[in-house]
Amino acid sequence: MPRLKPLFLAATILAAPVAAQQQPAAPAAASTRQVGTATLQNVPEIPADVRAAVQRYQNSRSAEFQDWLPDGTMLIATRFGATAQLHHVAAPGADRRQITFYASPVAGADALPGQGNRFILTRDTDGDEWFQLAVKGLSGPEALLTEPGTRNGSLVLAKDGSLAVWARATKGAATYTILSADPRQPGTRRELYKADGAVAPADLSEDKSKLVFLRSISNRESQIFVLDLASGQASRIAPTAPAARYEDPRFLPGGKSLIAISDRDSDVRRLVEIDLATGAERVLTPGLKWDVESYDLSGDGRILAYAINEDGFSRVVVQDRVTRRALPQPTLPKGVLSALKFAPDNRRLAIGLSTATSAGDVWTYDAVAGGQLTRWTNSELGDLDPAKLAEPSLIRFKSFDGLSVPAFVYRPTGVPAGTRTPVIIDIHGGPEAQTRPSWNYGAQYFADVLGATVILPNVRGSDGYGKRYLNLDNAEKREDSVKDIGALLDWVKAQPNLDAGKVAVYGQSYGGYMSLAVMTHYSDRLVGGVERYGISDFRTFLERTEAYRRDNRRAEYGDERDPEMAKVFARIAPMANLPKITKPMLVMQGAQDPRVPQFESDQVVAKLRGQGVETWYVLFSDEGHGFQKKGNNDLRREVETMFLRKLFAQTPAK
Repeated sequence: MPRLKPLFLAATILAAPVAAQQQPAAPAAASTRQVGTATLQNVPEIPADVRAAVQRYQNSRSAEFQDWLPDGTMLIATRFGATAQLHHVAAPGADRRQITFYASPVAGADALPGQGNRFILTRDTDGDEWFQLAVKGLSGPEALLTEPGTRNGSLVLAKDGSLAVWARATKGAATYTILSADPRQPGTRRELYKADGAVAPADLSEDKSKLVFLRSISNRESQIFVLDLASGQASRIAPTAPAARYEDPRFLPGGKSLIAISDRDSDVRRLVEIDLATGAERVLTPGLKWDVESYDLSGDGRILAYAINEDGFSRVVVQDRVTRRALPQPTLPKGVLSALKFAPDNRRLAIGLSTATSAGDVWTYDAVAGGQLTRWTNSELGDLDPAKLAEPSLIRFKSFDGLSVPAFVYRPTGVPAGTRTPVIIDIHGGPEAQTRPSWNYGAQYFADVLGATVILPNVRGSDGYGKRYLNLDNAEKREDSVKDIGALLDWVKAQPNLDAGKVAVYGQSYGGYMSLAVMTHYSDRLVGGVERYGISDFRTFLERTEAYRRDNRRAEYGDERDPEMAKVFARIAPMANLPKITKPMLVMQGAQDPRVPQFESDQVVAKLRGQGVETWYVLFSDEGHGFQKKGNNDLRREVETMFLRKLFAQTPAK
């Protein structure tokens, strides 16, 4: 895809009730109160100073590039109220004019070429991730392109805007369907192709006769197909080639070859050109030691821009695609890319970027006129002073088997040298994600308000360090990544400016599983843990995963139907090891979560309380996987502050 948006094929796991299984017992009696849409259990009242401190950080906001409109203006996503909505920006530095006003955030937007300033937006309801596509203009109502109750994404548009193609999934089925429609006539929707397993359209040929699409086997393997739209016949490209991961395949001018990101025959992902007739690949970025994370081509195919993920930081490269001659390169702040897309004029490149001390903005780079860089947006940090924000340092520590594990460390500013601070170990989700030095107001907040050093490790299994590193935690090796945190605790103990007696673990999604697992292994070395919508038992989790994502998740975690893997799950599941947790836990969950169902949090809360462990629980009725509404996110941070303050006032038993 030409810009970095949430992918339709991300690890989306939907809850399917399993009637035959016994539901967890209700949590033990707890003090309960309601705050807005949230049910809080065992959470004390929030004092005014905490609310004020949270607002200083939660009021920051970013500008996220969505697409160029045909007239050369931009669609930007920005939160000016409770949720991120679409805005129109007419020129560099111009006002962001809000054009959508939904209760739930807009997930993305794609401009429709040749149709004025119309576009197709993607949105869901309360984080349920049953995404709908709708056609809209800068004013006026939307026209729904998809069917309510289905999940739609991976939108591809013809260059003239007359054809839209996307993938649809339905509840309870493992089948994906590729559909098409004329965006000007939503009623023209028709089915093009059906397949078991996750498929995602990637690009249309210039004459609209062929579609290239990806079939995702796992997060390590995908296959490229070309679909003849007239006959409905699909053929796989290079069916005998070694298993590999492919991203964003697109037709090159002439239609006889594709360009894509791939790790075939390589530990890192590279840009390659693929011959459609033979499947032969030619590497366009030889010699790289880091992954290509995204790319885009000018509309005429002459200019190629791509970004390299170098130890978490993004570097943009611009070159003539035909001659491979380097063009003037953009000089950007050191940060992390969020968008990369050429304008309709085939020369200006939109670049979205955030840094550790800036929330995220959009620049344009003129690849023809001497490489001129122009800033389009100036996002706000609220009441924060950028000069007082923490700059993360990149460290590496040795794990139990000698593996070098990277981590970003946010140390509070203004703390005298040698002062021992509390520590928060914040573990990312995914599991194939990567903590990167982009704007992280949570880490900045905890460093400032709690005076804590925040460490964000990229344990084995993280993306960004090659496929060997990515695969080190698969299936029966799952707990090796937990041991990485044990090694990090050793590293913390050896640091003169960190208090090894006041360490908390923190994580969301898969990081929530990691938080629970770390607490079962190292409770004696921690003061407590925070987990948001984490996996508490791989078996119950996989059994409740919606059918169309189940096999993809099994490819990462292991298949619970395999007797040997079932034994591993029985051994490593946090639920099976909760008696080892002796320190307080904070659990948070969205009731609409389509990835990790509420069941996973309910059962861990009930069991922890049953064994006498102090457990706070917050349940948002109108959130899914991640809390996207500002009021809810504010409350989440307030509760975390109260919980962590209490933890850091205690000293764990030696």
